[in-house]
Amino acid sequence: MTSPSLPSFTAIKVAVAAPVATVTLHRPEALNAITPTMLQELNQAFAALEDDPEVAVIVLTGEGRAFSAGVDLKSLNAAGATEGGSVSGGLNGPAREFTGRVARSAKIVIAKVNGFCFTGALELAIACDVVVAAEEAKLGDTHAKWGLRPTWGMSQRLPMLVGLARARDLSYTARTFTGADAAAWGLFAYAVPLAELDAKVDELAAGIAANSPDALKAYKDLYLAAERFPSLPEGLQYEYDTQYDLGDSAARVAGFSK
Repeated sequence: MTSPSLPSFTAIKVAVAAPVATVTLHRPEALNAITPTMLQELNQAFAALEDDPEVAVIVLTGEGRAFSAGVDLKSLNAAGATEGGSVSGGLNGPAREFTGRVARSAKIVIAKVNGFCFTGALELAIACDVVVAAEEAKLGDTHAKWGLRPTWGMSQRLPMLVGLARARDLSYTARTFTGADAAAWGLFAYAVPLAELDAKVDELAAGIAANSPDALKAYKDLYLAAERFPSLPEGLQYEYDTQYDLGDSAARVAGFSK
């Protein structure tokens, strides 16, 4: 089947080598700082890739020395786009749309954190299914430093991943930590030396893409349910009751038995 055509972009790059697509934040002169245009383009790219039957895994990364330094504070300041400590100016809407799109996507999304990753960029990364970072990467939640409040998921996802005590420490101090720290705390799945990052992500993406796309889609829904339900019995009942169309089960099992 032919992959759907992608629109042209200015703040991101998209490369498809099925079954893996790579979306790269591409403002290296500004450490890939996030702008409304970048967020709009991310939504456009992911919408197109969602419709590509040849793509099973999407890798999100940054160009050059950074995954992303976070929201472009220069453009934010120029636009006067803060209301009650919340970034606006065309950022909140598309950012929330994007994190929701990643969560609901049938594709598995890997964040490849190659360098600096602060605040809004960290919110985008931890919305992905799996995060792999360079051990040397520098990260932080600096909302409090700039007099801002999180609106893209930090206050909910960070404590879920690392626990409330550590989340409070990281947000209240706005301190910098490393990719190695993030993996040790369970915030990220893996941290490897920067020189090994590409190979690790390639290996991981290939391993995921080899599995049943229908089973992966079911797992994404079930893990979302694990976040949504307040008690274990409710989640277990949802897992038991929910039916999925896993069309390749018979062929995969038959192939194993031969």
